[in-house]
Amino acid sequence: MRENTALAAWRRDEQTIGLWLSLANSYSAEVMANLGFDWVCVDMQHGLIDYTDLVQMLPAISTSQATPLVRVPWNEPYEIMKALDAGAYGVVVPMVNNREEAEQAVMACRYPPLGNRSFGPIRAAVYGGRGYAVAANDQIACIAMIETAEGIANADEIMSTPGLNGVYIGPADLALSLGLPAMGDQPQEEHLLVVKDLLAKCKAHGIAAGIHTSSLEYAQKYLALGFNFVTLGSESGHMTKNASAELAAARGGVASERENTGY
Repeated sequence: MRENTALAAWRRDEQTIGLWLSLANSYSAEVMANLGFDWVCVDMQHGLIDYTDLVQMLPAISTSQATPLVRVPWNEPYEIMKALDAGAYGVVVPMVNNREEAEQAVMACRYPPLGNRSFGPIRAAVYGGRGYAVAANDQIACIAMIETAEGIANADEIMSTPGLNGVYIGPADLALSLGLPAMGDQPQEEHLLVVKDLLAKCKAHGIAAGIHTSSLEYAQKYLALGFNFVTLGSESGHMTKNASAELAAARGGVASERENTGY
């Protein structure tokens, strides 16, 4: 089976940089994946993407060396299994609040006897190659998002869940859970303290630590702290920021500010 190179790097406690995909377009997915990112994540939770789009985007990503990940809409086993059968090499599961929910996500990612994933890797076996059925349990990444007050309180029990490969922090939802305004890249010191605490817990439990950013500044900041996987924005964010800056420059002015969407 094709190696999950991103997961292999995380197991070595190395750092990777990825990209978020929020637009339902196979061309933009292919172009961005081929820029050299270690992994790209198709966002089916907040992105403008459904399953029909996913099965076109994953083959486009497969033209690159980037590991294909999917943020599923919710912690629903059938959503997780469909994304994996389509060829995702890992899932990011939102709003995981406790050990039971973490176990549910892991079980959906693993074939028996380690889980309850139903067998039928219709495209996954084509992308993964020979040996998929035997090696998938070890190569598929299961990543839980910790981004709520309950998740923060239960971080240790979530992170110690057998089979969980990593935790991904959603800064905006984490901010809301702390009573702070959601700003995407969060500048508050109290927010950073929680982020650092979750990072330290990930290191103690020997799992990968990831976090979302929408700017180079914050991507570099979290890499310096020691995160294993950091998102350097999204294709829609890069498109908007570059177009806005160049339009303003062409007019001899300053780019206008836009509402923060977390991308």
